[in-house]
Amino acid sequence: MSTFFSGLFHNRAKIGVLLVTLLLAFYLVVVAQRGWLLLTSDGLTAKAMGLAYFVLPLVGVWALVRELLFGVQTEKMANILADEGGLPVDDLPRTPGGRIVREAADAQFPAYQAEVEAAPDSWRAWFRLSCAYDAAGDRKRARSAMRKAGKLFEPARQS
Repeated sequence: MSTFFSGLFHNRAKIGVLLVTLLLAFYLVVVAQRGWLLLTSDGLTAKAMGLAYFVLPLVGVWALVRELLFGVQTEKMANILADEGGLPVDDLPRTPGGRIVREAADAQFPAYQAEVEAAPDSWRAWFRLSCAYDAAGDRKRARSAMRKAGKLFEPARQS
């Protein structure tokens, strides 16, 4: 039984993604049903609203699929780097609340930035830069760097 729970806590992020995906899928089904009811009702305004009800779920599905694919690709890259021993070591000091000390992350950042400048076509360098941005608390740049790593990763996998 403890193996089940340890595996459950180990995959907490995946369980969270699954729950959010299921909730979004339920929401999309309900919205699509309401959209259909409006589309089949009388009145131009109701039909226009029904059409909008179908467009919004399509955008939601697109965003969900895009984020899930981003997560899968990020996990593949992380697994490759882990196997190669190329993941950044998580040895930064932390606050009592568990957050990384920003000054320590900022101090390590130039090394990862220099690695990208030396090898701008390396997905591995961009992945590590993304981790450095994340450690420094810059989530927007971390995602951007990870997306760049993903773009460089795809052609590398096919060669």
